Amino acid sequence: MKGIIPLTKESEWACMKILEHNNDSIFAFPRYTSLKECNANSASAALNKWLKEKLTKKYVVHGFRHSFRDRLRAVECPSEIIDQLGGWSLRSLGQGYGKGFSLSITHSWLKKIELN
Repeated sequence: MKGIIPLTKESEWACMKILEHNNDSIFAFPRYTSLKECNANSASAALNKWLKEKLTKKYVVHGFRHSFRDRLRAVECPSEIIDQLGGWSLRSLGQGYGKGFSLSITHSWLKKIELN
């Protein structure tokens, strides 16, 4: 289902924190997003700077996308579900038909990689 995001306990916690500190915008990160545009490059640069200060220079935000895909593969999640969860483009015309996987199905796969 497009536009519906399943949450694990960690992502729900993060969403609640965003809502606590962001009462006057419809966007989670209004500094980088407006109704007219999304400045993803600036957001990515800011996150990479933060990561380098907290961890080491060898980690970048884009690496999380690779790790996310790898973790889902490790639990044998079907690639169509991985693509839907990660927001990756569809590989075939047929994948674009229908509403996509339900929230309960996508959530069940995320639960398999949830941190304990």
